[in-house]
Amino acid sequence: MPERKPAPSLRKRLSRAALRLDSWLDNAVYASWQALRAGIERGSDISNRFQVSGWRRLLVEIGCEGLTVGTAGLIFGLMLMQPAIRQIGDDWLRRADIAVTFEDRYGTVIGQRGIRSNDSVALADMPDYVIKAVLATEDRRFYDHFGIDIIGTMRALTVNSQSSGVVQGGSSITQQLAKNLFLSNQRTLERKIREAYLALWLEGHLSKDEILKLYLDRAYMGGGAFGIEAASQYYFGKSVRDVSLAEAAMLAGLFKAPTKYAPTNNLAAARGRANQVLSNLVDAGFMTEGQVSGARRNPATPVDRAREKAPDYYLDWAYGEIADLADDGTLGDESVFVVRTALDPVIQATAENTLESNLRQYGNDYKVHQGAIVIMDPDGAVRAMVGGADYSQSQFNRATDALRQPGSSFKPFVYATALMNGFTPKSIVVDSPVCIRNWCPQNFGHKFSGPVTLTQAITRSINVIPVKISLALSKNAADGRRMIIDTAHAMGIDTDLKESWALPIGVEAVNLLEMTGAYGVFSSGGHKAPPHAAIEIRNAKGDILRKFDPARENPVVMDAKVITDMNGMLNSVVENGTAKRAQLPGIKVAGKTGTTNSYRDAWFMGFTGNFVGGVWYGNDNFQPSNEMTGGSLPAMTWQQVMAVAHQGVEIRPIPGVAPFPPGQQPSKAEPSPNTADAAQPPPTLPPALTRNATTVLRDVATLIDKAGGDASKQAAQLRHPAPTSAVE
Repeated sequence: MPERKPAPSLRKRLSRAALRLDSWLDNAVYASWQALRAGIERGSDISNRFQVSGWRRLLVEIGCEGLTVGTAGLIFGLMLMQPAIRQIGDDWLRRADIAVTFEDRYGTVIGQRGIRSNDSVALADMPDYVIKAVLATEDRRFYDHFGIDIIGTMRALTVNSQSSGVVQGGSSITQQLAKNLFLSNQRTLERKIREAYLALWLEGHLSKDEILKLYLDRAYMGGGAFGIEAASQYYFGKSVRDVSLAEAAMLAGLFKAPTKYAPTNNLAAARGRANQVLSNLVDAGFMTEGQVSGARRNPATPVDRAREKAPDYYLDWAYGEIADLADDGTLGDESVFVVRTALDPVIQATAENTLESNLRQYGNDYKVHQGAIVIMDPDGAVRAMVGGADYSQSQFNRATDALRQPGSSFKPFVYATALMNGFTPKSIVVDSPVCIRNWCPQNFGHKFSGPVTLTQAITRSINVIPVKISLALSKNAADGRRMIIDTAHAMGIDTDLKESWALPIGVEAVNLLEMTGAYGVFSSGGHKAPPHAAIEIRNAKGDILRKFDPARENPVVMDAKVITDMNGMLNSVVENGTAKRAQLPGIKVAGKTGTTNSYRDAWFMGFTGNFVGGVWYGNDNFQPSNEMTGGSLPAMTWQQVMAVAHQGVEIRPIPGVAPFPPGQQPSKAEPSPNTADAAQPPPTLPPALTRNATTVLRDVATLIDKAGGDASKQAAQLRHPAPTSAVE
């Protein structure tokens, strides 16, 4: 047998395998490189066929660069698109699609808000000239563009540049609808970019007719009316189906500036705008001059609503409350609601007339042009709200949306925090100079009173004491200020408050509604009093969807002993301090005045056992008033409104404050050159009167007051209460 060779060792086998692998890798790399070279050569040969030179090469280079820039721009555009698309939810079309009919506390209908798309007039049912008037004025190429009218935008830019101002708008109807549905009116480049993307999105999801119909139904058209059908009913007392060409032109003119061109506000401006709309119809080729000449000669005349004063500020705020409940699912899938509110028509009319009358009588002397009033029950049910001097001039609600410094009306939160942490109304704090780094708060006249009790300090509205209390609440001064902020938030202040040195004397801005709600804690005996309009919400069938439940929504947030002590201190402010003009005959009143630096804001926050109320006066441009303090016109306004509100009701005591014995009245300050009794308010009216009767009688009372005395002298007296502090 042949001799068998011994098997190679493991080391040799591994060495041979490594050599084979190395040989295969070398061959594969070489072959790949050769193939790559061949491919490059073939590609070069092919590309050489397309090689250009001269002017053709310039075009190719420009095209390549354009493609590169375009690709980068597309990527950047997609980045900008994401924030806009994220604003679109699954219920984007439903969110504003609610209709609310509001009733006062007695069940009488007082107004409507929102859109009822189920019952709105179909586009096909509107007169042809209504649609043409809107398109001719707002977007003539609406049915031709893709959501952004590039030609119209360029034309608007050209016209505006030649006119050195904004004469024409460049936004299409689709862009305007996108803004109405998803965005705010803020004029920023970011908003315009989002508006453009959302317009493209709408064009991709809705037909042109659907977009136009939504625009006609959702646009605000002044007078509290949303949509062209609601505007037609409000201004002309008829459906948009029945309007004439002149009326259609006036309605179409409202889309640009509903407040400016509202016929109930400025009929001459509205008719001028309507005439421009008629010219637009001719220029666009939609109608001839002969067809519009009749409308020019016979312009539209709106329904006379001079005596109709709907509580529009109240209704706008109440609608927002219902819309929030609908958005979060509290009201189910319903879209049509009937809401019984807490509004008291007599108190509401009194508040409106009092603010208007006082601004007319004293506004020029004080150099103050705006004011706001909120009156509510101790549980937070708002009975009256006035958000400004004239709703037709400005729909901005100064009671709910304006953030203003409260001055000394913020101090009760400081004193309440002190009482919750070991202080008492008789605790002594020394009124003497104090500084936090380089900030040294001052009292009026730079005078100090030495040792005073907390009651004396709040009654005289001393500034130094709240600052010293904030320092004494904790070893860390910042912790003391945070304790005050926690108290304010627990009582109902929702606005973010910064932990600043001057926080205790009211430099952090708040709004009137939340301040009134916070003071409701004192009037309710320690229960939270969230301001609300709706007492009962029903659907279109009459089924109750929600009722206000005090047991659930008014939890206890402050100890009864603290409430008793605070109410006694705040009662002293009215009877012995800066708020004497808020006194009501035979009724205990508690409250606090507030005046900010340079007299920019003047407040009075007060309450009885029956009602809580807040009054603010100031200017929208933050210009200072002529030395108006919270103890002057604000306190007097509060007293005038509350005198009517308390008629015909059972007087309830303030928690912890004993009522006046029969026949006893609070003491009044002796007249002096610096302290004068306020002018007597107009005669109060019984709550049984209707709102129109209330308006008529109050106007008569105002005329009698004017005839019986010199208003300028009254204002001069009212402007100089007893001095307290520069920021009292």
